[in-house]
Amino acid sequence: MVSNVTESKEPTVTSPDIRLVVLDMAGTTVADGGLVERAFAAAADALGVAAGSAQHTEHLAYVRATMGESKISVFRHLFGSEERAQQANSAFERAYGELVDSGLTAPVPGARETIETLLAGGRTVVLTTGFARVTQDALLDALGWRDLVPLTLCPADVGGRGRPYPDLVLEALVRTGAADDVRQVAVVGDTSYDILSGVRAGAGLVAGVRTGAHGDDAFLAAGATHVVDSVADLPALLGELG
Repeated sequence: MVSNVTESKEPTVTSPDIRLVVLDMAGTTVADGGLVERAFAAAADALGVAAGSAQHTEHLAYVRATMGESKISVFRHLFGSEERAQQANSAFERAYGELVDSGLTAPVPGARETIETLLAGGRTVVLTTGFARVTQDALLDALGWRDLVPLTLCPADVGGRGRPYPDLVLEALVRTGAADDVRQVAVVGDTSYDILSGVRAGAGLVAGVRTGAHGDDAFLAAGATHVVDSVADLPALLGELG
């Protein structure tokens, strides 16, 4: 029995036969430790937005609210022109990569074991992110996860449309061929944007985890079917659903 699981109040007709599991990285399988906000500070500084200013506070609030969205999309909203957005994104990715290289990231407890359990049980696992490919690869290398799963995806792999669009989830399904129906897909993440992408893709199970940016209210409002304490609870949850 999985402890402390919240289920959507919407009725479920049948339990999904989950064959493909699409997992977010930072905040879901990777303990971020506030690195996104630290990297954003570097990006804001590069654009002349001083820490402590009203503009910086406003921008940081937007970054927190849109955790999980493609970072370049966030910077386009904040800085307007494509040139300034690209400048901010480059500064962000560079700063985040340096923080990762400094050894400031670690797996969420039980995350690797969860992935290995899912794979051993015959399910396919795909890791996704809102970061650029270079940053995703830096995270995979830092964790020793480069060969852990058969596929990793970032917004550039789907024409730049990251979350909350369904593209990453659907691309995972198309590339792996692991499921015959989108209802055989599970999507798990720590933000409402992760949840929205799963719902919009038609995934049979869309679960929020309490190890990252957002909480139960945001997950359920976005359409989550379940909320669990951690990704480590996922194998037991899938077991209960049959």
